[in-house]
Amino acid sequence: MIPLAVLAGKAKVLLLALIKIKAVTTLGTMFVSVAAYSLVFGWPFAVGFVLLLLIHETGHVIQLRREGVDASAPVFIPFLGALITAKSLGKDSAAEARVGLAGPVLGTIGTLIPLAIWLATGSDLWRALAYVGFFINLINLMPVLPLDGGRAMAVLGPKVWIVGILIVVAATVLFLGPFMLLFVLLLGGPELYRRFKNRHSEQSRAYHSVLTKTKIGVAAVYLSLTLLLIVGAAETYAPRHL
Repeated sequence: MIPLAVLAGKAKVLLLALIKIKAVTTLGTMFVSVAAYSLVFGWPFAVGFVLLLLIHETGHVIQLRREGVDASAPVFIPFLGALITAKSLGKDSAAEARVGLAGPVLGTIGTLIPLAIWLATGSDLWRALAYVGFFINLINLMPVLPLDGGRAMAVLGPKVWIVGILIVVAATVLFLGPFMLLFVLLLGGPELYRRFKNRHSEQSRAYHSVLTKTKIGVAAVYLSLTLLLIVGAAETYAPRHL
């Protein structure tokens, strides 16, 4: 008979080995997230929502690899979304901006699928998925770390993140509730403080030193995408009647 301690040790080794397999990690956490969301929203919506998150995160992975940075596969966390890990975001703030925008860009393209199905069928399910897709990508574009919009606005310098904090505070008061502010402060606060504190260092100046035309290009994509997402969310929004 094998002692329980030995079995536990072998199980731990097996678990660690499985975690290192990117496909297993992604599929496993996707399944857990779908199961969690289905308890509140039902299976059809849960599956569609998690797939929209996957498309969004895949945009970041693709761009990171185009920048020469090895990125992990997406990992899903129920009711928090999904994330990827990487050792860096590229060689400068322009690369960081491209990585930041890639998620919402591909995520918006992915949202066009439920939008098209809703327009063709009139199904409330597909309308809800289209709305959530537009809304999630829009929220991610708020210009503050650790959100994608904060990454994109890195090309304009750290001071833009102060504006982003004010936007998050306003959104918290108006319609998002305290969770969003806590999320930004807990996950982005340390990085925001460190980068803002070191903004005058030679390394920071070099990182944020990009061509003016690059700044204009990033700003144009950012504003155009934000406007598109606002229109998309407004057109697919449906008030809930209790």
